[in-house]
Amino acid sequence: MIRVLLVHDTYLLRAALAALIGREPDLEVSSAPWQRAVAMSDSLRPHVCVVDMDSPEAGGPGGLRELSGHGDARDDRAALLALASAGRPGPLRRAYEEKALGYLSKNASPDRLVEGIRHVANGERYIDETLGFGFLEAAEIPLTRRELSVLSLAAEGASVGEIARSLHLSNGTVRNYMAAITRKTGARNRVDAIRISQVAGWV
Repeated sequence: MIRVLLVHDTYLLRAALAALIGREPDLEVSSAPWQRAVAMSDSLRPHVCVVDMDSPEAGGPGGLRELSGHGDARDDRAALLALASAGRPGPLRRAYEEKALGYLSKNASPDRLVEGIRHVANGERYIDETLGFGFLEAAEIPLTRRELSVLSLAAEGASVGEIARSLHLSNGTVRNYMAAITRKTGARNRVDAIRISQVAGWV
């Protein structure tokens, strides 16, 4: 039996998807929003975490980094299967940097999702071919993982103080990140940097 944790912030979508793939006789499926994902993973010890990469929570505390156990000495962390969009290379880049084993388009069929879960549970890499161009674009993003996390929260309308609290940083550090983001994107200011990054699909 493969234990699966489905992480998605939209309750209706994650409940429907969990019910759908939970019909498979070899899959035991649980679901959680990003804010509860790490606690549930620690409790359930899933073999695979299927994660929605389009949520800004994926890049914050309690997000993908903690869920993947990247840098953790434990060897029983779940393998990651990232649900991503071809037109948004930023989330693809974050998933790759956190050692996700599988990558599936959010436009894929449920059968492809089940197939991806089984591959990843066996320790096999699984990549949806429709995400190929997205990976090429992700390699060209000039921002670091932390800068992308700061930018994602800024794009959601978070203030400097809110970003600092969410990422456990000082206000000054967040301002330094925003200055670096503005410089690297060739933007005039923070609003322009967000606009450029949204058009490029980085956030």
